[in-house]
Amino acid sequence: RVELLEGEIVEMGRPGPPHQGTVDRLTRLFSSRLGDRVIVRVQGPVLLASVESEPQPDLALLVPRPDFYVTGHPEPPDILLAIEVMDTSVDKDRRVKLPLYARAGIAETWLVDLNADRVEVHRRPGPAGYADSRTLRRGEPLAIQAFPDVALTVADLLG
Repeated sequence: RVELLEGEIVEMGRPGPPHQGTVDRLTRLFSSRLGDRVIVRVQGPVLLASVESEPQPDLALLVPRPDFYVTGHPEPPDILLAIEVMDTSVDKDRRVKLPLYARAGIAETWLVDLNADRVEVHRRPGPAGYADSRTLRRGEPLAIQAFPDVALTVADLLG
């Protein structure tokens, strides 16, 4: 698999069992908790034309559309939350993809860090990055900015 990052074709690593299992857990979690309020896109492309990129976040929670985006990939206004699961991809996700998401205007991005057993929550995107960034550890609560009524914990994401 490949993805387009800042006009360059970049090869994606093959996800190992911890990474893929976490993606599967998150898919089930968000599908069951949010139902028809979102479309849960798993490792599919999103179009960030302003930064010449078409990355494939591990998960993206999308604004529902009747056509399920068959007429075009989601763009930043369609993306409620982008999630990257990090184990072997920490450097690329944090130093390349996170700034791209901020510059493109994705409202919220979570980095699920399997190595450090934590979740980084990034909000308020801008040209210089996300203005609001917090690191949460196991046991701490977190909520999706677009759905503050849905209670989650870091442990829900990490397993």
